[in-house]
Amino acid sequence: MKWFRRREPDPVPDRPDPRVLAERFWCGWQEMLPEIAAALGDREPGRVENQLCDLVAGVHPDLHFSLERGQRAIYAFVVSGQEDPRLRPFTDAWRDAAPPEDSIWEYHDAVPPVPDPTLVTVNLGEHRIHLADVRVVAQVDEAAGVVDVAVHHPVLAELDEAARSALTYLPLDAALGERLAAERLRRVETAEAEPASTIGLLELRTLIRDLAS
Repeated sequence: MKWFRRREPDPVPDRPDPRVLAERFWCGWQEMLPEIAAALGDREPGRVENQLCDLVAGVHPDLHFSLERGQRAIYAFVVSGQEDPRLRPFTDAWRDAAPPEDSIWEYHDAVPPVPDPTLVTVNLGEHRIHLADVRVVAQVDEAAGVVDVAVHHPVLAELDEAARSALTYLPLDAALGERLAAERLRRVETAEAEPASTIGLLELRTLIRDLAS
């Protein structure tokens, strides 16, 4: 997954209605679709990176986006405000104005969960890490509707600080998706030694979805 963000956006003191900006985006998207399809078909998404950066920045310069393999369609286009409440009106308007999904494209206004995170392998430095080996301690606060978690993986002790942080949060986003993780996880800690009474990522997903419902 590769995320893009426009660099050093110019400040925009008074932005138009998010719905107007969203409609402009989708008009530009339709115009660009043949070029996007050609770049993806050639496995060269970088060819359209700058144009898409400008298109997304037209909705709001602090938004991020990614082009991904879809779950229901061939491709997914994801626009994320990274759960910044200031950006929620813009991502909501963007999603509301999106065209119907089809066999080629699906659209997400937050990073979606991976269908099965235990099948995911990531590279952190020299380490090839299987998320199936991630274990989590989950403490549920039912009154508040949130969960505190400690995340463990056997290689955590061998990683530098940045990689440890990545391996702490990445499995949670993969299992829960950006929005559910932000809504239901309160405290997130790294456990270099495996604690007692741990569960896997799929069990964590079930626990938190049940709590949310």
